[in-house]
Amino acid sequence: MSGLTLALPSKGRLKEKCSEIFAAVGLTLNQTSARGYRAVFAELPGVEIMLLSAGEIAQSLLAGDVHLGVTGEDLLREAAPEIEDRIALLKPLGFGFADVVVAVSNYWIDVSTMADLDDICAAYAARHKRRLRVATKYANLTRGFFAHNGIADYRIVPSAGATEGALAAGTAEVIVDITSTGATLRDNGLKILDDGVILKSQAQLAAGLTAEWDGEARGAARALCERLGGDFSAVG
Repeated sequence: MSGLTLALPSKGRLKEKCSEIFAAVGLTLNQTSARGYRAVFAELPGVEIMLLSAGEIAQSLLAGDVHLGVTGEDLLREAAPEIEDRIALLKPLGFGFADVVVAVSNYWIDVSTMADLDDICAAYAARHKRRLRVATKYANLTRGFFAHNGIADYRIVPSAGATEGALAAGTAEVIVDITSTGATLRDNGLKILDDGVILKSQAQLAAGLTAEWDGEARGAARALCERLGGDFSAVG
């Protein structure tokens, strides 16, 4: 890995906001490859930019395949539950806000907290002889949060599609999902538990601590962090 490798979102609103953030500090994002998967900053030599999906960025940072990346904190913490050992968060970027939450049916009028959910889990297991199902794409965050709240009588059902539809489809009794406004959850007859916010996420500039950090990469990363107001000291 020669120089600094920076992974940025390849499409959509996150890509647009990244371009705006960098433009505001005098960095113009120029795509260089015919397929649009590579880019450079003309004003900051020594930085190779890879354009990836948000999920791929989190995995690339975790694997040490890139030095820096911009993606959602929810994806970073899901990819690396012990994040401090693998990934350093250098700068919250002020866009991509969303919450990872625990939600249940509005019909569960007696369930408004995680403690209430714990009671329901125990009663459900006793009555049905199987554990209550929690549909989610955030298995690691769910396990950590439920353990923190002392809840053990449940099982995770991996969600491959629209998680908010799991209850209506009969594949789960509870969901853990990400939401920006809560509107989609409400439209599907769901409510967020009062203490059910697992993570308040936003886009982060992050560093892969297991990447090969030579002098050139460190110098370019410090220069980029200085422009953005990020804290490079966590990389060492």
